[in-house]
Amino acid sequence: MNEEFLKNIKAAHFVGIGGIGVSAVARLMLARGVVVSGSDRGGSLITEKLAAQGAKVFVGHEAAHVPLVCDLVVYSPAIPKDNPELVVAREKGIQTLSYPEALGMISRGMRTIAVSGTHGKTTTTGMLAEVFVGAHKEPTVIVGSLLKSGTNFIAGTSDIFIVEACEYQRSFLNLSPEVLVITNIDNDHLDYYGTFEGIQKAFAEMVEKVPAHGAIVCDPNDPRVAPVLLKVVARVVDYTKENLGVTLAVSGEHNIKNAKAALAVARFFGIDEKDASGLLAQFQGTWRRMEHKGDTEKGVPVYDDYAHHPTEIQATLQGFRAKFPDSRIRVVFQPHLYSRTKLLLDDFAKSFNDANEVIVAPIYAAREANDTTISSEILAQRIIDEQKVAGLRVWAMLDFETIEKYLRETEMPNDVVVTMGAGDIYKVGENILG
Repeated sequence: MNEEFLKNIKAAHFVGIGGIGVSAVARLMLARGVVVSGSDRGGSLITEKLAAQGAKVFVGHEAAHVPLVCDLVVYSPAIPKDNPELVVAREKGIQTLSYPEALGMISRGMRTIAVSGTHGKTTTTGMLAEVFVGAHKEPTVIVGSLLKSGTNFIAGTSDIFIVEACEYQRSFLNLSPEVLVITNIDNDHLDYYGTFEGIQKAFAEMVEKVPAHGAIVCDPNDPRVAPVLLKVVARVVDYTKENLGVTLAVSGEHNIKNAKAALAVARFFGIDEKDASGLLAQFQGTWRRMEHKGDTEKGVPVYDDYAHHPTEIQATLQGFRAKFPDSRIRVVFQPHLYSRTKLLLDDFAKSFNDANEVIVAPIYAAREANDTTISSEILAQRIIDEQKVAGLRVWAMLDFETIEKYLRETEMPNDVVVTMGAGDIYKVGENILG
């Protein structure tokens, strides 16, 4: 890692410490013996784990939370510029970096494997962690979810850095990868980019950062990916040509593609193909990616998944249908962001064909102000209008308590319940199990 940057950091504060990315950098600092503090708007499993590891975690944002002695403040890109902790940190002259900027600084000089793409980043990064750790490559890993070990950070001793590279607000351009994985490119974050061509332009800039001795692992024949490769100087590796040769523990055609991308990267780093395939077969998935949460008292399995984009929903439900061909699949979907729901409304409406029932929860606003021109009721009606499957039942429900009560009262032995979305919808599954 960039020891020149890290050696002088004795105390660090994190604004938005419960975020999946920011928390990983906090864990990295804890592993180095740095005094870590941080704040978030609410508590969570992640903040609880960080506190147990020695971080001082505050709920809510106040200027007084920034310690008197502090060498670095790292903040989530979702944090507004007028956040009181950011304001006071800058007034005091403390070095202040966004999470993507911090990643760029930490990884400088390392052999960085940046896993990008609209869908599949987290799973592919997790698969690479499984392979590289299993092959004794001793990588440092930052993944945008929790691995089965319960962490989103692995402290390595080599110069290999595996990191999930998000395109939101062009964040991934802070990285300088030797190997860039592009799983796919889709129409997301249009609230920031405006057009699909804007997204492609950002990926094209990322491609140009890969040096001639490096590699870009992608599907070069994908019509959405091909245009970003026009100025490539690195070697292009077509992951679709990889021969996986094993059955994965995680289901779905999309996971086969993710595994092939991981296999191509492993080969680039000299890992034996047979060994890599065997390690990929052992991969059990990550937190909130087709995650089995448990079974109800009547034996109904409950799963949770982070899918919040139409393409992800469709691919995930195809995986569940392959796994449970004869079951009644009941999806509890929480739309994420008013802007995304509105912009992709027609695509969302066509994404649930492998379900038998869809319950639409209220929209999770996250960073956005209320928008009365879009709602879960509007989305539910559009799904009904667009449905291609006879008998698909669709409901919009006003709150989690109503959803949980309905699921309990209508439970049948052949059910599979899937909570889905990037917000806090996972609580519904946990509550019907509890």
